[in-house]
Amino acid sequence: MTIIINIDVMLAKRKMSVTGLADKVGITMANVSVLKNGKARAIRFSTLEAICEALECQPGDILEYKKD
Repeated sequence: MTIIINIDVMLAKRKMSVTGLADKVGITMANVSVLKNGKARAIRFSTLEAICEALECQPGDILEYKKD
């Protein structure tokens, strides 16, 4: 099983850059890139909440579960 973070999809829908999201959420561009590229091993609920607030979405809009 794999959880995929589809931040890039929401960034495109909201016409927001990685830099813009990093600034709004208060995390580094490197950390946004780690999430965007699927390299993250974990995400804090507070970070997920801040991302959803910045992108005006729900967690289910950016998280996807896939069975391997």
